[in-house]
Formats: sequence, C-alpha cells, structure tokens
Amino acid sequence: NIICSIVFGDRFDYEDKKFLDLIDWIEENNRLQASIQTQIYNFFPTIMDYLPGPHQQLIKNFEKVDKFTTDIVMEHQKTLDPTCPRDFIDAFLNKMEQEKGNVDSKFTVETLSRTTLDLFLAGTGTTSITMRFAILILHKYPEIVGNGNSLKLFNRLWD
Repeated sequence: NIICSIVFGDRFDYEDKKFLDLIDWIEENNRLQASIQTQIYNFFPTIMDYLPGPHQQLIKNFEKVDKFTTDIVMEHQKTLDPTCPRDFIDAFLNKMEQEKGNVDSKFTVETLSRTTLDLFLAGTGTTSITMRFAILILHKYPEIVGNGNSLKLFNRLWD
C-alpha cells in the first residue's frame, strides 16, 4: 500500500476485492516463474505461445495486472489537475503535456503505463520478498529477537 500511495496516489483497503485480486495475480506469477515452461518461454516465446502450460496463466495474469495499472492511468488522465499533482502518474502526465510538441519525447501514455507497472511490481515484489526472508531469518534465530543485538544476526548470516 505504500508503493500504491506513491505511484497511484491512493491506498487500497485490505479487504478491497480488486486489490486482493491484484496481489493474488502477482503472487501466482511469482510462483509460475519457477516452472520450466516459463523459463523456456523466455528463450522461445514464439514457439511457446502455441503450447499449453503454466506460462499461459502467467501471461494472462500479467495482462490483468497491466489492465489494472492502465485503468488507473486512464482515470488519472480524466481527473488531472495540473496545478496539484497527486502522485507519480500526475507528475508524468504533467511532463507529457510539457513535451507535447516534441516528436522525440519518451513521455507517452504507453511509457507511463509501463513505468507505473514497473514501479508497482518492483516496489511490491522486492519489499514483500525481503520481509518474508527477514521473518524467516528471525524465526530461525529466535535468540536474536528481542535482545537488541542485531549485529549477532548479521554475523551469523555471513558465517
């Protein structure tokens, strides 16, 4: 939700169906990326497009996540107040307007959608994985928890 407030300018309720679906799609894709078919798809996408497997679900999930972010970008375009940017999307839209006459500009709706998706995925994936590993490490070394000496934990990790 922190990355959502930075990128989208809004936080989602933790019971919000759309938000929960989004998290489910991302988590499922994290699991599906480990499959051999998905790894082969990375090397031979044209061939794998015609073959069944978990990579097909990964693609569908990615399209759903992409639509989610694209819909938010489109809503921001409708409600934009150039004098009061709410978030990253609004700042990007303002820059798009400034670059309107520049044919070489990289500030396009497509770039905005992709960048928004990249920021969201990087912010959610990296943070959640880091937190999971931190919890697992603290679980493995319970004597470290609560004694205030985190240096012991880092020394153990490097051993």
